[in-house]
Amino acid sequence: MVRFGYTMMTEQAGPQDLVKHVVRAEEAGFDFSVTSDHYSPWLDEQGHSPYAWSVLGAAAQASSRIPLMTYVTCPTMRYHPAVVAQKAATMQLLSGGRFRLGLGSGENLNEHVVGGGWPPVDVRQEMLAEAIEIIRELFGGGYVNHHGTHFDVESARLWDLPETPPPIGVAVSGEQSCRLAGRLADLMIAVEPDADLVTAFDENGGVGKPRVGQLPICHDPDRDEAVRRAHDQFRWFGGGWKVNAELPGTSGFASASAYVREEDVAESIPCGDDPEVFTAAVRPYVDAGFTEIALVQVGGASQLSYLEWAEKTLLPALREL
Repeated sequence: MVRFGYTMMTEQAGPQDLVKHVVRAEEAGFDFSVTSDHYSPWLDEQGHSPYAWSVLGAAAQASSRIPLMTYVTCPTMRYHPAVVAQKAATMQLLSGGRFRLGLGSGENLNEHVVGGGWPPVDVRQEMLAEAIEIIRELFGGGYVNHHGTHFDVESARLWDLPETPPPIGVAVSGEQSCRLAGRLADLMIAVEPDADLVTAFDENGGVGKPRVGQLPICHDPDRDEAVRRAHDQFRWFGGGWKVNAELPGTSGFASASAYVREEDVAESIPCGDDPEVFTAAVRPYVDAGFTEIALVQVGGASQLSYLEWAEKTLLPALREL
């Protein structure tokens, strides 16, 4: 059975609200939750970007059932992999075993803030693979010394380790990342319903592992308002990850999406309050072989009304899939 998740999108709400929203999502019956991990929003209009790991710690204490997951953390530049391992182990303890560590090669938007330039994609994939190896070794206990191509670790040890380490997910967008994920990850992460990604993941060792997708939606009883809000806050989404990973700031995303029209956004993001429109948008993920789908409600101020509607209308409709 496909599982449906709630997205705590740190780019569009402050930390207190994010925790409040995920608690309500748990009450509404969502099967899991994911959290973006950004230093910056995509657009100025979104207006937020609190520290995701503090939010996750608070959410772990405020909730009791709903699984938590980063979607995704880059463990190569802004965070050293040894630090990511410590954070993830602590989250697994705080959440009582409900945490999954989603990892990816990152975006310039968030990683440039620590300096050092933005490496080409091949180097970023090499860095991600090495980082995962370090994280897994630290999860295994004992002291770790590592002197690799991209990272050094000197006598590091995780002193508070959960009995079961958090599963590691890897974000994929093409053949290279699917090979890496199939070899090193416990689950696959994607943001498009591409069956070729699932096939490539399976062919490289991913058979039987969860495949988690993500879909932006914009619920509002007034469809025109939903379309306006989706355009205002999510028009960057259509750029695709080859573009989105490279732009360094909100002004770049504003320029790149300057000619995106409301009708363009409405074609790719389901808007309004007709559950059939939303289930039709989810169906391609199901058909492509995804086992979990995290929904992103566009607009921080709209979350509680969306969650009430999701509990009564959307989730029952989705479970029919």
